Amino acid sequence: MSLTVSPDLLAAAEAGDVDDDAFVACVRDSLPYAYGLVADLAGRLSAPVDLADNLVAPPDERAQGELLRAMASTAIRGALERHFGVALAFQNCHRVAAFRPQAVGGEAYRRFVSVEGQVLNQQPEFVNC
Repeated sequence: MSLTVSPDLLAAAEAGDVDDDAFVACVRDSLPYAYGLVADLAGRLSAPVDLADNLVAPPDERAQGELLRAMASTAIRGALERHFGVALAFQNCHRVAAFRPQAVGGEAYRRFVSVEGQVLNQQPEFVNC
């Protein structure tokens, strides 16, 4: 399971009225490594820098799983992007980049999300990630 959902959040979802802040709090509590990584990247991102990325693999399988769940879920990823005011891009099992929203479509973003960028980021130790 990706998230540990409180009874109050579940009731809000059943009513069709989940507050973004409550959802982000659930993500923060359920996926602390992934949340912390995105928070760190967002904190390192400031003009004129267009991107901040992570080059260090997660410390263990639990953290790796959190990151994969966060990046693979459109809802989680979107909530994190809105909360931190960034655009996220993801490669492999560990490489996440935060971009200033206005940088999406720019050279650094296009290079990061390109097939060439994906191929160049491959490493034998990440074959099972």
